[in-house]
Amino acid sequence: MSAVEGLLEDLRLHRGALLPIVLRLRAMALASGPQIAEEVKYGGILFASRRGFCGVFPYQNHVTLEFSEGSQLLDPYGVLAGKGKYRRHIRITAEEDIEAKRVAEYLHAARAHSDAQ
Repeated sequence: MSAVEGLLEDLRLHRGALLPIVLRLRAMALASGPQIAEEVKYGGILFASRRGFCGVFPYQNHVTLEFSEGSQLLDPYGVLAGKGKYRRHIRITAEEDIEAKRVAEYLHAARAHSDAQ
């Protein structure tokens, strides 16, 4: 069993309600372009193409989609949270948030920004 599979199994066993959100975000990140790598780190799944561009982190009652250089992203819908020097995230509490918060647009922007560096 890979580290990612192990994390997903642990999530299924202990926070099963969050599993569909994590699986959907993972699929979106992996489909964002060719040669996307994933690894388990810091309790979540990190995704990289040429460089790391995002991570999916399950918590007790929500999931965050973290952007490594989120402070550099445009936020036309006002959904990015965080005030750190670099990172920003989108908090997702239900699958419906993925469309409502236009997660796909932010994910693609983060990957494109990372690849352009």
